[in-house]
This record gives sequence, C-alpha cells and structure tokens, in this order.
Amino acid sequence: MDITKKYIIEKYKDKEVFQEEDIVVTEYPFTLFLNGNDFITLLCSPKSLKNLVIGFLHSEGIIKSMNDIENIRIDEEKGYAHVKLYNINKFVENLYGKRTITTGCGKGSIFYNVIDSLKCKKNDNKMDLEYEKILEIMKIFNKKSELFFETGGVHSVGLIDNDDILYFEEDIGRHNALDKIIGNCLIDNINIENKIVITSGRITSEIVLKCAKLGIGCIISRSAPTNLAIDMGKKLNIEIIGFARGNRLNVYNKYI
Repeated sequence: MDITKKYIIEKYKDKEVFQEEDIVVTEYPFTLFLNGNDFITLLCSPKSLKNLVIGFLHSEGIIKSMNDIENIRIDEEKGYAHVKLYNINKFVENLYGKRTITTGCGKGSIFYNVIDSLKCKKNDNKMDLEYEKILEIMKIFNKKSELFFETGGVHSVGLIDNDDILYFEEDIGRHNALDKIIGNCLIDNINIENKIVITSGRITSEIVLKCAKLGIGCIISRSAPTNLAIDMGKKLNIEIIGFARGNRLNVYNKYI
C-alpha cells in the first residue's frame, strides 16, 4: 500500500491558473479484530501497521506487554489486523461492535484514558534539559519529516534519549504516530521511561495521558498545547514545552 498518491490538480498562483501534479498523503481505513471480533477502525497512514496495532492496544490498556499477544496477522491489502490475545477482560468484550473511526486528531478513540487518568502516577523522572539543545534536536526532527515536506498532510512524533532521536514516525493522526513509536518500543523491549516525546502537533490532554502512563516526563512540540494539557501536566509533573521552533520556545510548566 502506497503512503502517497499523485493527482493532477488545478493550481492558482500569481493570477495564473495551470495544471500540475500534486502528491497527496494516503488515508487508510485499518480495522482491528480482537480474537475474531471486530473491535475498531482506525484511519491512519499505511506504514508501520504492526507497531500501530501494538502501541494502540498498549495505550488503551488492553495489553501490558508483548507477552499478552498470542499472534498478529496483518492483511495490508484488505486493511485488516487480526490479533489473538491470551486473555481479554469483560470491559473490552463489551466494546465489541462499538466501532470508532478516528484519525487520532480529534477526541480519538480513548476507551481507557478517562479511567487511567485516575491511575496515572505523578512523574518523578526529572529531565535535565538545555533549551539550546532542545532547539537543535527540533531542527533535526523537522528535517526528518520527509512525508510532511512532500505532502503537508501528516504529523510527526519522535522519541528522544539524551541527544538522539531513537524512533521517528509520521501519520495523518498524531495519536497514531505516537502509538507506532510505543509499539516499536514494546517490540524492541525499550524502556520508555526517562525519554522525551517530541511532536509536530498540538499537545492535548490525551497525549499527556499517554505519556504519563509510560513514565515520560517531558513533551515538546513545535505547535501549541491546550489548557487541559497544561493543567494535567502540572498535576502529573510533566514538563510541557510548546512552539519550539527557530530560536525560541515556550515552557508552560516545569518539573518540580
């Protein structure tokens, strides 16, 4: 499945109208089946699909580790993921057939986040951040966004350890991109604590909750945070940094 498609479009520029080939990002319906039951359809970019499945299931509290998964089968042509879990609790079974279609850019498909927000522990992983270094990493991060430069239609998310970007993903939904990174960490058995999440999209409460459940103490974006994300970050002791671009950034709350 191609992650982009080409179209001939009519373009208006400097009072001239002309035809030109344009590259557009693919929006891909991806249906997840749990133990043979239709569970949810995600709208995503058709890349790193196994990572997305695993990261999504972990983010929603359905699995705790790779040990909960018996097998995964991806049918990329049909847009299906068949996942067999060793155990499924009653709450998940009650969600069968209640399909939520989402890009992860709006409210999303958060089944557990409201419940898990009460269980999130206050972060105690202090991040030693140098603002100059953050801006340097952000420049590297921006240059990696090849699909964005090509289409302008995706979000980017990276996972930072010290000075390195360990994982990088792009997707039409920022939640999807983060879930792909989470899935990659689970597959590679990488400890996500003491890491930093960097994103191109706005920082919302759902992003903060995802990071809180993983023990991540800092979220950096070249875009803006919401008020709920800031308030939640303060309660959970997660540093929120927005508008990190060029030679400036905004620190909305710091680690205490």
